[in-house]
Formats: sequence, C-alpha cells, structure tokens
Amino acid sequence: MSALGFNNSLGIHDNALLVRAQRSEVLANNLANADTPNYKARDMDFQAILRGEAKKAQGLDMARTDGEHIPGRVETGHEMLYRNPIQPSIDGNTVDTNVENAEFTKNAMSYNASFDFLNRKFKGLDGALRGQ
Repeated sequence: MSALGFNNSLGIHDNALLVRAQRSEVLANNLANADTPNYKARDMDFQAILRGEAKKAQGLDMARTDGEHIPGRVETGHEMLYRNPIQPSIDGNTVDTNVENAEFTKNAMSYNASFDFLNRKFKGLDGALRGQ
C-alpha cells in the first residue's frame, strides 16, 4: 500500500507545468530575437521530456548500498534543440514569427490546461482532507 503524498497524487503534472513555463521563456526569447542577425531559434521537445518524466515516475530510484545514504533519483537534463527553419533569412536568423507565435499560443493553452487540472486536483485533495 502506498502512502498518500503529492508525488502519488499529482504524478507528472506538476513537472509538466514547470516544463511548460520554461518552454514559454524559450519561445518568448525566440520572438524577442526575431530581428537579431544569426540568432538561432530554440525549442524543447516537450513530448520527449514528458516521456522521461513518466519513466522517472515509474521508479528509477537510485540504489542505496548503505542505510545511511540519502535516497535520491536519477535526474536527466532537458536538451535544448534548434528549430529547423522553413525559410531561413539572409542574415542567418532562423526565427519564423508565425511559427513561434503559434507554438507560444499552443504552449500557453496547454499550460493553462495543466494549471486547471492541478487546481482541481488540489481542491479534491483539500476536500478529502476536510472529509467533504
């Protein structure tokens, strides 16, 4: 029987919210540098990160060889990727504002959906704790 806790209750959704926030920063940075010569648009592979978080949630705890060791988990960094331009500019900039705006909007909608999900989850946990 597993104990009730945030990790068990929220799964990967809290991490998904953090990754979406980081991705918003990356996409906003791309848009801010749309006119910067030789700027290369970056992005994160959210699906790959999500798969990695799901695998970690399935129990990739590090082995403890001594009872005095602090339990830990194997962390993997999230690699930033370069966006392949549809039509590269002459000055070497790879930002396509239409693509970046579309990706930013989709990411913002997904962020809001994740936030709403977590908000409902917390309300449910609060109700359970209060006996409602």
